[in-house]
Amino acid sequence: MPSTPQSTSKIFSLPHCFALVQTCIFVLLCFGGISVADQPTEQSQSAPPNVIVIMADDLGYGDLSCYGATSLQTPNIDKLANEGIRFTNGYCSASTCTPTRYSMLTGNYAFRTKGTGIAPPNSPSIIKPGTETVASILKRAGYQTAVVGKWHLGLGGESGPDWNGDLKPGPLEIGFDSCFLLPTTNDRVPQVYVEDHKVLNLDPADPLWVGMKKPAEDHHTGITHREALKMDWSHGHNMTIHNGISRIGFYTGGHKARFRDEDLADKWVEKSNAFIQQNVDKPFFLFFSSHDIHVPRMPHERFQGSTTMGYRGDSIMQMDWCVGELMKTLDRLQLAEKTLVIFCSDNGPVMDDGYKDGALEQLGSHRAGGVLTGGKYSVYEGGTRTPLITRWKGKVKPGVSDKIVCTIDIAASLAALTDQSLAEDACTDSLNVLDAFLGEATAKGRDHLVQQDNGNNGAFGLRVGNWKLHKYGKNKARNVVVEQKLANTKKPDYQLFNLEKDLAEQNDVLADNPKIADELKKRLEQIIAAGRTRPVSP
Repeated sequence: MPSTPQSTSKIFSLPHCFALVQTCIFVLLCFGGISVADQPTEQSQSAPPNVIVIMADDLGYGDLSCYGATSLQTPNIDKLANEGIRFTNGYCSASTCTPTRYSMLTGNYAFRTKGTGIAPPNSPSIIKPGTETVASILKRAGYQTAVVGKWHLGLGGESGPDWNGDLKPGPLEIGFDSCFLLPTTNDRVPQVYVEDHKVLNLDPADPLWVGMKKPAEDHHTGITHREALKMDWSHGHNMTIHNGISRIGFYTGGHKARFRDEDLADKWVEKSNAFIQQNVDKPFFLFFSSHDIHVPRMPHERFQGSTTMGYRGDSIMQMDWCVGELMKTLDRLQLAEKTLVIFCSDNGPVMDDGYKDGALEQLGSHRAGGVLTGGKYSVYEGGTRTPLITRWKGKVKPGVSDKIVCTIDIAASLAALTDQSLAEDACTDSLNVLDAFLGEATAKGRDHLVQQDNGNNGAFGLRVGNWKLHKYGKNKARNVVVEQKLANTKKPDYQLFNLEKDLAEQNDVLADNPKIADELKKRLEQIIAAGRTRPVSP
């Protein structure tokens, strides 16, 4: 593993006399018996890279052409993969959005913390101030930090968000210098932007109210005014209507602050490019949190009809465009060789997730999960094994890696990259797999990974080597693909699969391998009980 890069900006800002003293000390140390091999390498003396984490939403393992899709082409993400490392065993830690985002930022498995399931519209801040995060680690290392896009990790104190006041605690209290957010997720109200601590463009004379009870008998909903919808709902998404689409939850007011669904991706790119431009001469960390391809899928008009797969396919093209725009900015500012880019997804795919948008009907021969079974909400591989790509031009040798890595490992790996120590109680499940992210020949990656569903069903998957144990707390597996339709299917308490022989997890071999199954059961229980998996420092 290469030496950890360190910033030299402070050295160059010191007076020349101090630099001369440093040189003298260096010479004395060398003659004092310290070998050249003990001195900092050229890489360790260079500044650590900027970091951009691009997280797609509900993107499946088979949704990109660089991962085998043939029904559409994703040239910008393909280029990223061709210039970097495409992981075939890249994972998120949960098969829904809130727990994966929580785990990525904190380095802790979400199942260890109550309240980390899919966050409701008025959820208080889930990551509490003082929690170590990827952002706080890099801020401590001298980075400017920002999150742009979907948040869905709650805002405000225990009573929830004050939509007409200061929305804190939030991202700025856990290490981000700035934020420009979709506060929840776009199938949940409200449809407004949050910039730092405020709802953007909110008129005090038109206050915003958000709740889960109908505010008035004549309030328009997807049930009472279904004929007015431009995208019909299939289940659950039938409350307040905005932009011709009904959502989960109710809200009133804030009309000047409301956005148009079709403009979200453009706004994320605009704000992200502005942040990069503002920090061209400073190290920066950008969490670009896309809403594509989550429901409601309503891509900009210029992408509508760009594929044969309806709005879901069109939203993949929009997301690919976003990646291309960010990479163009890095090229224009000559930052491509100074920036580590990590592309990932928060969970696997889903077709009908509450709206009649043609995702299933227009799917054709496309397989969003590739050869994998399951998707969003499940602990099958299709729920958590997703596209994962790293690129650092000039530093990372392009190729394909079969090492097991997970988005939960971003925290510890970037701490190592920037020479930041972690407290024993911080990032307790994040492993330092920096060598794998950077494509080192000696990299081993993870030796195990716990996968979870949303947490409501208590389902877990434990992968150790090529063995995969399923545990079902409520005897149910969600989102199993049956003839391209999603269904809840009854499952035994445990299942065991050999991924080397059965990547699609079709053949339960628990009865033939009771000893292995027992070992994995014990290990899973130990991991859950221990409260951590990151080794304690000696």
